[in-house]
Amino acid sequence: MRHVAKLMAASAFAALLASAAQAQTPKDTIVMAKQIDDIISLDPAEAFEFSGVEVVTNLYDKLINVDLKNNNALIGDLAQSWTVSPDQLTYTFKLRPGVKFHSGNPLTAADVVYSFQRAVTLNKSPGFILTQFGLNKDTVLDKVKAVDDNTVTVTVSKPFAPSFFLNCLTSGVASIVDSKLVKANEKDGDWGNGWLKLASAGSGAYKVRAYRPNEQYALDANEGWYKGAPKTKRIIVRHVAEAASQRLLVEKGDVDIARELSRDQLVAVSNNPNLEFVQGEKGYIFYLGLNQKNQYLAKPEVREALKWLVDYEGIERNIVERRYKQHEAFLPSGFLGAISDKPYKFDLAKAKELLAKAGLPNGFSVTMDVRSINPWTDIAQALQASWAQAGIKLEIIPGDGKQTLTKYRARTHDIYIGEWGPDYLDPHTNAETFAINENNGEDAKSKTLAWRNTWDIPEMTKVTQANVLENDTAKRAAVYGDLQREHQKVSPFVIMFQKIEVSTQRKNVSNWVIGPSSDTNFYAPITKN
Repeated sequence: MRHVAKLMAASAFAALLASAAQAQTPKDTIVMAKQIDDIISLDPAEAFEFSGVEVVTNLYDKLINVDLKNNNALIGDLAQSWTVSPDQLTYTFKLRPGVKFHSGNPLTAADVVYSFQRAVTLNKSPGFILTQFGLNKDTVLDKVKAVDDNTVTVTVSKPFAPSFFLNCLTSGVASIVDSKLVKANEKDGDWGNGWLKLASAGSGAYKVRAYRPNEQYALDANEGWYKGAPKTKRIIVRHVAEAASQRLLVEKGDVDIARELSRDQLVAVSNNPNLEFVQGEKGYIFYLGLNQKNQYLAKPEVREALKWLVDYEGIERNIVERRYKQHEAFLPSGFLGAISDKPYKFDLAKAKELLAKAGLPNGFSVTMDVRSINPWTDIAQALQASWAQAGIKLEIIPGDGKQTLTKYRARTHDIYIGEWGPDYLDPHTNAETFAINENNGEDAKSKTLAWRNTWDIPEMTKVTQANVLENDTAKRAAVYGDLQREHQKVSPFVIMFQKIEVSTQRKNVSNWVIGPSSDTNFYAPITKN
């Protein structure tokens, strides 16, 4: 019977996708073309890649969320209200009454406790977002408690700035799961992780209809969602790796939204009367990491010289226009404490002067690990050309994302080119990785980007860590401003751009809004005429 049921489900899913591939997609369905091969899991305790996090935020609700229309202000989601104790250690959440999971099971405080316990016990990639507050498999049931069916308390280890803790609760790992349903699908003590990789157990706007890794996922609307039924009954996202293929599909009407057209393709379709663009600033920072194990890159004059050898304006204009904007600080614009300072531009004379001070008037040779995708490759080649003018011989080592990232994490690179996205909408998410290195040894537990580049910064680490305890928002923002300006001068990071995500959609599609993070790409408001 199970075999027959699987065959029937597969046939239904195939028919569904076949209908979505026709030139006119169903009126009650939105079909997107997107690169989704980065998805590892749909389990909110495990999903930590851009595409996976986007799916999770549309399947699950959290205690706290953000209001995109009000400067990303914190708002209640499953928690209709909350209070903080005078010592800033205990948070009390009152749950919204009447909420039901997709299964029909009612939401209770027990589900919240289970969700936190599950996330910190599994402690997958995003687990640190919760464990940094003193929650782990041994302490969680003492720290997270159900006072009654509608009240939950969470006690943290230090008097963190409340905005910091609450912002962390907007991340996918803090999603609330249906404890009864997940427990029913546990195997060998895995907390339902194996099942949730492909399924869902939430209360959010959508539920998983079917998911085929590296192919597509289909979501059905939760008609009983506490915010009201989503405007579109079904969302289908197809994995389309090539931007050129995405363009053809959206031009023909085979998909409603194409998510990743290149700069040249965006220009090419800009006069198509059937298409329009939706864009939003993402919190993703594009940068170079300079490994301080390298004898040349360890020289402060060399680090600064490389910052003067980037043609920021030329790269933006000729390679990443519409997709990235020039940005030279570790906090993305829109975040508390973000600065817009751009102290560097291409200046060959200054770069040569600094190289001479470093004892390298004729330059040096160095390698860069580059993921074989655009615009990474094009930017690397532009840097190779501009650095050559100062005598720096840059060898580009191409590889796929896994290869380059594995080498970067092992600190065996010279220079790494890549992108970093925020884990939650609080400035500490980027400050922690760019400006904290608690232990520069190979045995470090916290392996931030500063650690990956072997940058030993005990004093900057102290300042950055202390700032999450600052309650005065203005003072906290000012410290981040000072940190970034110092970071720009001395760090082994050449920060170049901030991402602008652009979607190309059919003109009959409305209300698709691109948020600042993958957690804020919401499908529920999308409509189609």
